[in-house]
Parts: sequence; C-alpha cells; structure tokens
Amino acid sequence: MSHSNHNSSSAAPAHDSHDDAAHKKVYWAVGAALLIGTLITVLAREWEFSSVALTIAVALFVASVKAFLVCGYFMHLLSEKKVIYLTMATTLAFAIGMVGLILWSEKDPVTGTVPRTTYVP
Repeated sequence: MSHSNHNSSSAAPAHDSHDDAAHKKVYWAVGAALLIGTLITVLAREWEFSSVALTIAVALFVASVKAFLVCGYFMHLLSEKKVIYLTMATTLAFAIGMVGLILWSEKDPVTGTVPRTTYVP
C-alpha cells in the first residue's frame, strides 16, 4: 500500500502576507495615536484652560478617543457590532427599568413610614 505524501500547506488556502502587513500597519498607527494621546494628556497638565469644566471635557475627550482605539482595534470590538448593540440595548432597557421602578416606588410609600430621602437644591 503506498502512501502519498501531500503537503498540507498546499491543500490549505494560501496565507496572504499582504493582509498581515495591512494589519500591522493598522496596529502601528493605532499605537502611534495612543502615544500621541498620552503625550497630549501629559502636556495638557501645563495648559491653562478657562474653566474646570473645559479641563474635564478635554481630559474626557482624549481618554474616550484612546479607549475607543484600544477597544475597537486591539480588542477587535469593531467587528463585533451585533453583540455590542445587543449588550447596549439590554443595558439601556435594564437602566430604564430600574429608573422606572425607583420613580414608581416613590409614589407608593409603605404605610406608616416616613421617607428619609432629602433633596438638596
């Protein structure tokens, strides 16, 4: 009985080195953008902003861009849109439900009790 030695790599689809090069370029670009974002964050400490709100807004913007880059590219979440939208919809429905329960419960206190919630204007 003769066994033919087939090269398993010839049966498998050819690995595209161009595709790897494109992915590496994306990762290097994202890494460079993260480095620039970190430099902006460090240098922003020296900048004088007109208000605390503007300082916080700039810090949150830079942090949000960096978080998007990490989650979207390094964690590959840009390709998982269906799962992300389902998770966000579920979270939103739960949050709306919880707020609704809180508002509904304030209108129906337990008989004989005094609400202890104080509202500060």
